[in-house]
Amino acid sequence: MKQFEQCARQYHETKVFKNYPFVKTDAMQYGDELHKAAELYVKGTPLPPKFEFVAPTLDALLAKQGSKHAELKLAATTDFESCDWFAKNTWVRGIVDLLILDEENKLAWVVDYKTGSDKYPDRDQLDLMAILTFAHYPQVERVNAALLFVVNNSMTKHKVELDSMDSIIWSYRERVSKIESAHASGVWNPKSSGLCPWCPVKTCEYHPKH
Repeated sequence: MKQFEQCARQYHETKVFKNYPFVKTDAMQYGDELHKAAELYVKGTPLPPKFEFVAPTLDALLAKQGSKHAELKLAATTDFESCDWFAKNTWVRGIVDLLILDEENKLAWVVDYKTGSDKYPDRDQLDLMAILTFAHYPQVERVNAALLFVVNNSMTKHKVELDSMDSIIWSYRERVSKIESAHASGVWNPKSSGLCPWCPVKTCEYHPKH
């Protein structure tokens, strides 16, 4: 969705036509390794030496009341009813890096690990993870969500109340409808931005190497 909003042409070329295969960068590989190490740590496996620096932060999270769930896969239908990850009527999927379910207080903690910069925190993902949590755990009335920037040792917090769920869902529906309209019309207009030099679609008229 965000790729489409950044540039519909890039989305179409990479996600629909698949003319430009995804290439994992070193930074992405590092992020994948940290996520896996954190998942195993929540389940009782010690952190590798290269990731021991994140142990104090993870320990503080794990000390919170509630059951702990690492890399939890959540999916929902268009009506935002919970469903199986691979169900035929699945409309949206999301993986929560760490979910702490405090049923006694009708509260959930949702944490997403980030290995990049904390300069421009994006809370959109937290809204999505929160409403997926509400869909799967109807006893939850509030989600305390956070982006945990592990390298910078900082956290961007975001609270989501159950009564805001419908408005968040509709905001996502509106954004997705624009993608659906592009699929129906076949119009995928490019958008010029400062990111164009790093775009893989070099055939685009806005690419510096076109």
